[in-house]
Amino acid sequence: MKNTFKSLTVLFVLACNFTSIAQIPKSEKQYLIKFHKSTLGENWQNPWNLNEDPTTWYGVQIENNHVVGLKLYRNNLKGKIPAGITALTNLETLNLAFNALEGNLPQEIFKVGTLKTIRLEMNKFSGSLPADYTKMHNLEELSMFNNLLEGEIPDGIGSLQNLKILNLSSNYLEGHLPKSIEKLSKLEQLELFGNKLAGTIDVELGKLMNLKELILSYNKFEGDLPSSVASLNNLEFIQLQGNDFRSLNSLMQLQSQKLAVFDSDDEFLNMKFSKVGVSETRLVDTKFEDVKH
Repeated sequence: MKNTFKSLTVLFVLACNFTSIAQIPKSEKQYLIKFHKSTLGENWQNPWNLNEDPTTWYGVQIENNHVVGLKLYRNNLKGKIPAGITALTNLETLNLAFNALEGNLPQEIFKVGTLKTIRLEMNKFSGSLPADYTKMHNLEELSMFNNLLEGEIPDGIGSLQNLKILNLSSNYLEGHLPKSIEKLSKLEQLELFGNKLAGTIDVELGKLMNLKELILSYNKFEGDLPSSVASLNNLEFIQLQGNDFRSLNSLMQLQSQKLAVFDSDDEFLNMKFSKVGVSETRLVDTKFEDVKH
């Protein structure tokens, strides 16, 4: 009898656990349904059956009864991200890259303080970058290349102290490179290819000791490249061509043994680094593969 009672108790506990796992807060489910409608979910490559449990919905990652991931990369999303994304209070990954989303970049996204990854590249987002990032203590990747973003890169971006990847290439951003970027001590990739950024670079890039990729090509930068760049021993990719730099002499002292790509308008430097095994020209800001995170 005792064994039977124990068995029934175990089955009851397991059943309760299974039921709880399948549930998310009503507010989160309502937002997902709203998101599905606003982005023409019936036409997605992998649509949701709204009559089934959210745990079955493609790209929805649930842990501890909360949505922690919305991963809809290359899924034929169209339309706009609806208001109310802050309902996803535990969201860590937002990957909507390679779709056809449009409209102004929702500023609300940057109020979801749990986010670690924001990937919105290869869409049609317009408008400007938000000024305030103070809630984004956990953000490690911000990738928004190939959109229609305008305006300046705000000083506030320097508060993203855990940021490792910043890719804003192929937009219409203008103005100076904000000095606050030198505060991003964990940054590994700084990719700003193909914007309208201009002026001298008043940023101590040498403070970015973990930097592996420095992609500033095809902007309107001028003056001298900061001499501290030569101290960045982890650099693997450097692309500076298509600017109005007066001098890149600081790179004569570059000692990185990891350099794989070097492109500039200085033919002497191009030859110098080609002799140490640097590969032929290629752009490194357009990483089209789906990184599973």
